[in-house]
Amino acid sequence: MDIGGLKKMALEEIDKAIDLVGLDNVYKKYLGKKGEIASFFGSLKNLPEKDRKEVGRCLNSFKKLLEEKIKIKEQEFKKSLKLFKNNKLDVSIPGKKIKTGHLHPLTLVKRRAENIFGEMGFSIAQGPEIEDEWHNFDALNIPKNHPARDMWDTFWLKNGKLLRTHTSPVQIRYMKKNNPPIRIIVPGRIFRHEATDASHEINFYQLEGLMIDKDISISNFKAIIQEFFSRFFNKVIEARLRPSFFPFTEPSFEVDMSCVVCEGTGCSVCSSTGWIEIMGAGMVHPNVLKAGGLIPRQKAKDTGWQGFAFGIGLDRLTMMKYKIDDIRLLYSGDIRFLKQF
Repeated sequence: MDIGGLKKMALEEIDKAIDLVGLDNVYKKYLGKKGEIASFFGSLKNLPEKDRKEVGRCLNSFKKLLEEKIKIKEQEFKKSLKLFKNNKLDVSIPGKKIKTGHLHPLTLVKRRAENIFGEMGFSIAQGPEIEDEWHNFDALNIPKNHPARDMWDTFWLKNGKLLRTHTSPVQIRYMKKNNPPIRIIVPGRIFRHEATDASHEINFYQLEGLMIDKDISISNFKAIIQEFFSRFFNKVIEARLRPSFFPFTEPSFEVDMSCVVCEGTGCSVCSSTGWIEIMGAGMVHPNVLKAGGLIPRQKAKDTGWQGFAFGIGLDRLTMMKYKIDDIRLLYSGDIRFLKQF
């Protein structure tokens, strides 16, 4: 007759009861006319006479304990039920929405851009944010004392390295480790030592693109970038190229896209031109291909490689996508701002 084991099991079932019905079932199981305790009392006659008194005393004590525990639990349930009725809870009313975290708008735009380029066959490449001078400048056809270095206000470190000023060094690192054809994008953070205002930050995000193959042309670039913008903004976007200069591309060009607000008819956003300057691009300079370990194509029948590269600010895309007028909001950590996305 294991009274101790039965007591433990009964107390556990009382604790697990979640309503009056469940509690009543526990009562019937242990304290009912045909319950466990009644069964134990019925078996007392089978015990030696000297043990009956002690076992009977233990059963009465056990029975009293269960009755007290069940009564306390019953009062708790009835009190909760009373509060429920007094509050007149309407269970048909939707509950309060649980607050959840928000993805940063930069993260949303970065993921969207990665998905679009991924659908067009581009892979994602990464590189270090602390770079050496060779990868950040020299390998990109920007040697020491080259005037083009003035285009980037660089954060130099005491060990001679620097915080990368663009994501272009990843081009070199990728070309040296992978054979063409190459089709990659490089999303990442870059750093510029410049004054902070509504359109400038010392730390921002860029999306680099590189495509290398035998017969890649500017037409390929224009088609790909127009397709990207059209998918990103969910409307037909036109792109135009204007001559420019970047040391790592030749020819180089600035890329304008048709205004997403007025669709090219002219408005205050595009200064009534119908176009918005959005990115820089060009055909990869032969010196950059050589630095990456590739043989550049010189003539139409050459067996060398050629391709295009481009760089676009993810911050700028984010501001255009969500109509944000101050880049500093993206890095403010203001929860009121982030809750909008």
